[in-house]
Amino acid sequence: MLQYLVFVGALVNLIGSSFYISRTLKGVTKPNRVSYFIWALAPMIAFPAALSDGAGWAALPIFMSGFIPLLIFLASFVNKSAYWKLGRFDYACGVISIVALVVWGMTGNPALAVLLAIVSDTLASLPTVIKSWRFPETEYWSGYAGAIVGAASAFFVVESFTFTAVAFPIYLIVICGIILLGIFRGRFRLQASV
Repeated sequence: MLQYLVFVGALVNLIGSSFYISRTLKGVTKPNRVSYFIWALAPMIAFPAALSDGAGWAALPIFMSGFIPLLIFLASFVNKSAYWKLGRFDYACGVISIVALVVWGMTGNPALAVLLAIVSDTLASLPTVIKSWRFPETEYWSGYAGAIVGAASAFFVVESFTFTAVAFPIYLIVICGIILLGIFRGRFRLQASV
């Protein structure tokens, strides 16, 4: 019965992210394309690694954590004003993220794959973390909140609490929480100054 919670988590993640996608299509939310590209890529590597190590349905949140950023990345190309301008820091984080993924590809170790996917994803997250704290008006909370619910659902279906089964969901909860703190801190600061 608990395995159905992972589907509920995936649905909540998709619904929350649909608001983010809608705002991106309208040009209100401005995603960082480097972050979203790597956020789509890294989980698509961690997902088969977790499956190969027996994660079962607990791997669904990992898949969703790549599929949804892919949708947002694609949506950012529809509206010309719906993307964050990229700088050297963004590109450096992206290159280092890709190098981490290539290194994993050369080893084939599932635990190392998940670890390097987390490292890659973290580096890809840095530009969006910084943007959410400095320019919170360019981000929207629902997608990150949905991702937290989706990642948390993995803990209801995981059969054994191995590194490959739980590390990526834990990481997603932490990084999305940091981004949410930046968004809400900035929004409260803006409201207090009015």
